[in-house]
Amino acid sequence: MRPHEIDRHQAHPQQVELVLSLNPDLFWFNGHFTVKSLLPGVAQIDWVMHYATTLLAPGWRFHSIQNVKFLSPLLPETTVTLTLNWQEERQILTFNYQFYNGETRLTASHGKIRLCH
Repeated sequence: MRPHEIDRHQAHPQQVELVLSLNPDLFWFNGHFTVKSLLPGVAQIDWVMHYATTLLAPGWRFHSIQNVKFLSPLLPETTVTLTLNWQEERQILTFNYQFYNGETRLTASHGKIRLCH
């Protein structure tokens, strides 16, 4: 189950920025912590791969995670910006999830994923 896409900006063929709304009814929030729901890292990676292989790197697939850092939880009813950068010559996809806390833009997670044919 994918988030609601609010906006999409593709500066060039190797980069895309997506603004996504995290609806509390998303499957991923169901049961992922009883006290306070949060978006699991596996969902974040799933969305990265979906948008990357659909918009930037069709025909490519997941090979390995080079690094990933989860810095801040993504909660229901949050609007996030997902930025993807594809470096085909290096076979590296970088991603960055950010959200606003008032006027401040904070990084929730970021990482590098190696893709292959």
